[in-house]
Amino acid sequence: MKPDPLGDWRRTHFSTEIVPELSGEEAVLMGWVTDIRDLGGIKFFILQDIRGSIQVTAPKSKVDSEILDKIDSISKESAVGVKGKARAEEQAPRGVEIIPSEIRVLNPAKIPLPLDPTGHQKADLDTRLNSRLLDLRRPKSQAIFKIKHAACQAIREYLISNGFIEIHTPKIVRSATETGATLFPISYFEREAFLSQSPQLYKEVLTGCLDKVFEFGPIFRAEEHDTRYHLNEVLSTDIEVAFVTKEDVMGVLEDVLVEVFKKVKQKCSEELKVLEKEIEVPEKPIPRITYDEALDKLEEAGKRVRWGEDFSIPEQRELGNIIDGAYFVSDWPADLKPFYIMAHKENPKLSHAFDLLYDEIELASGGTRVHQKEVLIKQLKNKGLSPKQFKYHLKNFEWGLPPHSGWGLGIERLTMALTGARNIRECVLFPRDQKRLTP
Repeated sequence: MKPDPLGDWRRTHFSTEIVPELSGEEAVLMGWVTDIRDLGGIKFFILQDIRGSIQVTAPKSKVDSEILDKIDSISKESAVGVKGKARAEEQAPRGVEIIPSEIRVLNPAKIPLPLDPTGHQKADLDTRLNSRLLDLRRPKSQAIFKIKHAACQAIREYLISNGFIEIHTPKIVRSATETGATLFPISYFEREAFLSQSPQLYKEVLTGCLDKVFEFGPIFRAEEHDTRYHLNEVLSTDIEVAFVTKEDVMGVLEDVLVEVFKKVKQKCSEELKVLEKEIEVPEKPIPRITYDEALDKLEEAGKRVRWGEDFSIPEQRELGNIIDGAYFVSDWPADLKPFYIMAHKENPKLSHAFDLLYDEIELASGGTRVHQKEVLIKQLKNKGLSPKQFKYHLKNFEWGLPPHSGWGLGIERLTMALTGARNIRECVLFPRDQKRLTP
């Protein structure tokens, strides 16, 4: 059995913690090798880790021949550990480098590599996704997921600090949330079940006991869209609140969006710089227009949309050009929205639903929900759904389920807005669409 390659070594510093002020101090760093060079009297390579990178410099006059031979044997992207002393050096990146006293190859990388993780040589998206580990070492890829992490943290912190309780609902379900046409069927012992389209029905029920709830979780849609905005598995943040209307939860969503942009701008300045992306924190109140007003604006811009139709991406793009940035569209035609959305009392053709868009991207949808059992049964039938399939859900409406409202926010689409990513697949670690089930 081979000995543990780490032995008694443990990482003492990340790359960015090595600064000129540490000159002369010993450190142990671990990461991946990039950009190996031999300049005759000196050899060096760049050691990259999750925080950044550091130059490891081996002058022939100052290191053992064993070190020089080890550098010659290392392949790019191998996992290595380096023990050595920091040395202030003006010509080195960040003004500091490591003079190695020992190098351990923890796991060599097989060459040739399928892509260049430095990003100097371009690769198409399929190539990148097929070798995702290497792609995720690219500075731009890492920047996207660090920003996504900061956005999720900002949402969770805001909701918890405002009295929301985090929930976790089933992802294997018996019936549809919206329409059976977009369900993924699975074999569940001797019965048929489905992957969840949304936590919608569960979070509605939970307003009857937990008042204000939220969830981060995957949702699955068996839609045959093949666009840069759609996937069949995405991450969604959902909230539901008791005793409020759509206006109240629109206010929560507005606050969440502003908080996310603010925190990302504060915490992720380096990542935004890597992506060459500047973001502006939306100003409150975020513009609100109705569906009818949106139609009027589009018609004035030369794009006629028939009443009752949803907007296409080009039409959303045009609205984004007119309004600029984030905006709400409310009071949608009831036929376009799910069965659980409340219709206007004075005009049942309209619903108490809203979407939040950012330029051309639809980020979130929500609205006031139906809380009366008889009305819900009627709307289920109008949508061609059988109330018998929802009998366990409908029971809850007999037990004082309160008026409630909520929304669902697509995290990957939000990440697109924050990072400038052109394809939603760049914002998912291992995306799933019609063609991609691996890696």
